[in-house]
Amino acid sequence: MNAKEPIVKIEHVSFAYDGTLALEDVNLSVPRGDFLGVVGPNGSGKTTLLKIILGLIHPLSGTVRVFGKIPERARHLVGYVPQHAELDYSFPISVMDVVLLGRLSNRSLLGGYRKQDKRLAQEALTMVKTADLCNRRFGTLSGGQKQRVLIARALAGKPELLLLDEPTASVDGRVEEDIYGLLKKLNERVTIILVSHDLGFISTYVRHVACVNRRLSCSRTQDITGDVIDACYNGPVHMLKHKCEL
Repeated sequence: MNAKEPIVKIEHVSFAYDGTLALEDVNLSVPRGDFLGVVGPNGSGKTTLLKIILGLIHPLSGTVRVFGKIPERARHLVGYVPQHAELDYSFPISVMDVVLLGRLSNRSLLGGYRKQDKRLAQEALTMVKTADLCNRRFGTLSGGQKQRVLIARALAGKPELLLLDEPTASVDGRVEEDIYGLLKKLNERVTIILVSHDLGFISTYVRHVACVNRRLSCSRTQDITGDVIDACYNGPVHMLKHKCEL
């Protein structure tokens, strides 16, 4: 694809669950290198939007292209951190084994992980500053450490686009700020689309904000106004920038 073309291009997309519209006539263009925050009230279609970009569900109408391809053909270029990881925390799996799961689609036909898989998993752990935890049991980690490891799992596949769905929903404010700082650093090498419930937090880090409430409007962070927020949330919302004292 042309380097100047958007890596995600969504045109006139609508989607419904059981006949009820979740997204209506959505248009979105995400350039390479962007850090896009997706916000909106509960049930507004934010997670649905990510699933459409991943090709996990298909729109009723409209077109979706990811790296110039239909989403199913671009999945090897996309890393995904879901809101609720399907991991049994009581299962005795190590941090390294969790991150290696991100290499499953790259495994050889003979099975087993190659040296390259283990090297890339180690690099991913280093990127999120958890390399020292590689032999720890995943279930024993703190909430913030778990999220870093799950981000490493997504990075192990060497994605060019990273999608995250509420990655800080289960951590406190100090850890949340720490994780967003990490994502800001990762954005130097990978395009990021982040779903969040907290516009105040992400406004410090993202470049653009997509407000979703069935329909979608996208603005530069500095152009977000009270009217834009009120329209997105169907009412007044106070936008607070959080700051943790160290």
